[in-house]
Amino acid sequence: MTIAYQTWGSLNGDRSNAVLVNHALTGWSDVPGWWPEMVGPGKPLDTDQFFIVCPNVIGGCQGSTGPASLAPDGRRYGSRFPQITIRDMVAAEVAFSDQIGINQYVLAVGPSMGGMRALEWAVSFPDRVGAIASIGSSAVATGDQIGTSSIQIRAIKNDPKFRGGDYYDARPGDGPHEGMGLARRIAHLTYRCETEMDVRFGRDLQGDESGRFAVESYLDHQAEKLAHRFDANTYIRLTEAMNSHDIGRGRGGVSAALESIQIPVVVVTIDTDRLFPSRLQAELAELTPTAEPPYVVVSPFGHDGFLVEIDAVGQIIRHSLDVALNSLATR
Repeated sequence: MTIAYQTWGSLNGDRSNAVLVNHALTGWSDVPGWWPEMVGPGKPLDTDQFFIVCPNVIGGCQGSTGPASLAPDGRRYGSRFPQITIRDMVAAEVAFSDQIGINQYVLAVGPSMGGMRALEWAVSFPDRVGAIASIGSSAVATGDQIGTSSIQIRAIKNDPKFRGGDYYDARPGDGPHEGMGLARRIAHLTYRCETEMDVRFGRDLQGDESGRFAVESYLDHQAEKLAHRFDANTYIRLTEAMNSHDIGRGRGGVSAALESIQIPVVVVTIDTDRLFPSRLQAELAELTPTAEPPYVVVSPFGHDGFLVEIDAVGQIIRHSLDVALNSLATR
């Protein structure tokens, strides 16, 4: 098993102030690539003070072992790659942390799927992390999320070029890009909010010979960007992992699992998020005895607010680091 990762801020080899960043569904290990202005000297994830670590999840397609990786028989895993869960991802992250010599993180922080993984760290490995910050995430996947995701998965699988998941021997670039594009269009609408789509695009036409509405062109652009940089099998496996997320599975239910948390939990909600609506973070904070009331990020950009509202999210991350350091100092 291979885990690809990137780090920032060597601190002369000192890894006692390590911070774990858990990326979202289509994120990767290069945090500044998807979270601009968040990592660096004097920034919220301050490389003058902390050793920042971001691994690409197991099952991923940016260097970690995933469906596109070569199996022991020399063929790509493809359809043979096993189902994975959020817990599997965290177990891999723990093993990876051991390998690079990190016994404890100051903070585990992540948005969306990354928030799910941060929460799993708090429940399963509280001795390995000072605190967590879960941004725009939840304790369990909802029926609405599963329903939307299932349509995305079906769009990919119904693409004739998907070939049951074994499309890697086709001509380069001849994969299920149409299905991936449809999945991305559906997903992107859940990442933004209704008012932004209406105010930004409304019923305007694109203004070219296509006759498309401007919002169609925008979604086409988003689909094109992802379809050629992200593996379709990985998209399916990670989406299914998010669908399986239930912090209470095998632990007596969600309430019992959250009540067992003993480290500080910072919960962040985005006021216009329709994929992870605020009620989910309110539930998370209410049921976790060590959680503060949710911090609200006001944004017109929906779920993607965690990517856009750098100042607001950055302030919360700084606060989360302070909370984590205080927690570790009293242990």
